[in-house]
Amino acid sequence: MGQTSLWMFPIYGMASIIGPVSHLLGKCPVLLRGAIYSVGIFTGEYVSGSFLKKHKMCPWDYSRAKANIDGVIRLDYAPLWMFAGLTFEKILNITNGK
Repeated sequence: MGQTSLWMFPIYGMASIIGPVSHLLGKCPVLLRGAIYSVGIFTGEYVSGSFLKKHKMCPWDYSRAKANIDGVIRLDYAPLWMFAGLTFEKILNITNGK
């Protein structure tokens, strides 16, 4: 069964930082930009997940996955987060006329 929380709105809202970060990364290679996005998303997910878990409000639990850290992030999701970050970057570039 899926679960969610009102806390997910500000957590997902943190993706708005991809816009300014994409301007700073400018001409960096795609894999480097993707890796930076992945690390950023992992960091946000770990910090927010740890906080929510401490207060027994975390709607996700990855503790059964092999590549989990403290049950709040899954390292095997790295390629997905890279793709998500690069996709958001592309959407922002299109909407900003670049």
